[in-house]
Amino acid sequence: MLRRALLALIGAGALAAAQAQTWPDRPIRLIIPYAPGGGADGAARLIATQLGKALGQTVIVDSRPGGNTTIAGIAVARATADGYTLLMTGGSTMSVLPLMNDKLPFDPVAELVPLGMVSRFPFIVAVSSTHEAKTLAELLALARNKPGELAYASNGSGSMVHLGVEMIAHGAQVKLNHVPYKGFAPALPDVITGRTPLMMADWAPISAQVKSGALRPLAVTSAKRWATLPDVPTVAEQGFPGYDLEIWFGLYAPAKTPAPIVTRINDEMRKWLGSAEAREAFAAIGHEPAPSTPDEVRQRIAAEQKLFGPAIKAAGIKAE
Repeated sequence: MLRRALLALIGAGALAAAQAQTWPDRPIRLIIPYAPGGGADGAARLIATQLGKALGQTVIVDSRPGGNTTIAGIAVARATADGYTLLMTGGSTMSVLPLMNDKLPFDPVAELVPLGMVSRFPFIVAVSSTHEAKTLAELLALARNKPGELAYASNGSGSMVHLGVEMIAHGAQVKLNHVPYKGFAPALPDVITGRTPLMMADWAPISAQVKSGALRPLAVTSAKRWATLPDVPTVAEQGFPGYDLEIWFGLYAPAKTPAPIVTRINDEMRKWLGSAEAREAFAAIGHEPAPSTPDEVRQRIAAEQKLFGPAIKAAGIKAE
């Protein structure tokens, strides 16, 4: 029985090695849990184009939004682990979603193997230009004097924005009023007029309003200042040491994908993402390329779960 099991294991290993040697010999499908047209879609198409060139095969971007990224995640996790079905999703799918939902239909960390990071970008904390607060400290002081009255807009309950603001509130020991919207676009009119005076958002949906002066940026959420807004201090600089919230996208494959395929994809990704061409291409959509190893992705997921856990528990945040 043991001999038979060993032979089967050796045979499976030999088959995986043979598949890896001939891979890829047909198009690859890159599934994303986002609708076409946004920044995530743009990042996916950039990496798909370059991987296609490097691997000599077409990489097809397949949008499958819904289920708080779980629809796309399950589709890849349950796919054949042969390198022909990949996933690009935000880091929150791996690090945050499991903390917000203890009844997920799949385990993203166990059922997916990281291939590397793709890109990253910070959020911007902003208020209406008519608001009296000129700094994050002034804003929080006002909130402290009127617990629960200062409203902030998010793009949905359980979103990274919801989490990011609650992390600040938890650290400052203040109570804010969360107002979820169905995206940033419907929130903007209320933020600009001061009805919901505070928001946290990525650059793409608010850049025009910041440039026109309708919104006042108070902070960026990355650990270091952001090159696009170099005069805007980080949240960490303003009394929250260690605060580091970036949206980042990673590439994944089903957990049992052969190691040579994982290594090949990561090598090709890092080669291009480290180039000046990649920096210029991603800057056009408000992102920075983020070359990494699979182990660095795993380490980031573990660090984020440790960082975000207390705020998620304190605020009782649940995924939609």
